[in-house]
Amino acid sequence: MENAATRLAQVETNIARMCIPSRRKPEDITLIAVSKTHPAERIEPLLEAGHRVFGENRVQEAQDKWPALRERYPDTELHLIGQLQSNKADDAVAMFDCIHALDRASLLKALAKAMDKAGKRVPCFVQVNIGDEAQKGGCPIAELPEFLAKVRDADIPIAGLMCLPPADIEPAPFFALLYKLAADNALSGLSMGMSGDYETAVQLGATHVRVGTALFGARH
Repeated sequence: MENAATRLAQVETNIARMCIPSRRKPEDITLIAVSKTHPAERIEPLLEAGHRVFGENRVQEAQDKWPALRERYPDTELHLIGQLQSNKADDAVAMFDCIHALDRASLLKALAKAMDKAGKRVPCFVQVNIGDEAQKGGCPIAELPEFLAKVRDADIPIAGLMCLPPADIEPAPFFALLYKLAADNALSGLSMGMSGDYETAVQLGATHVRVGTALFGARH
């Protein structure tokens, strides 16, 4: 099996290659290594290879793994990329440097309260239901300007927009739509693209890509 440093170098090379046509700089793209379900011993080789930005799906799992890892690698940046329940807002604000799935009024209220209580502001990506899928989280496109205004009123820093395109459909049109929505709302951050489509996402303006399998191999 390839080692972590080799896989990391390969993904970074792919990102750099996709930056060329759009005249972007590779350093403007944040590669989030999605370490969900992977134990600390699988994460550590990537940390040793110099990578410092990681993503977890669940607050509890991050609480179990990351305090010990962060003691050894204190400059690590941790992103919450999964759905967040309102009752976990306090824990999420304490644990994470960025939250990627702010998508509804109840969560907005819980996060604003948690941030006020903690005396810190955690940047959040607003998740958009880009494919209008009933089973998926995300703010409906039609309600986005109104929701963004509420986030700003709550004094929560908006990192940008995030989406998960529908599975098994060409993702490019959805990435292009998210790019347009961000531009229309004067936002520059775009969290989009995973192991199977991050190269397309970079071509279409992603500033943050969430890559798991391409870095860690298949999940156990």
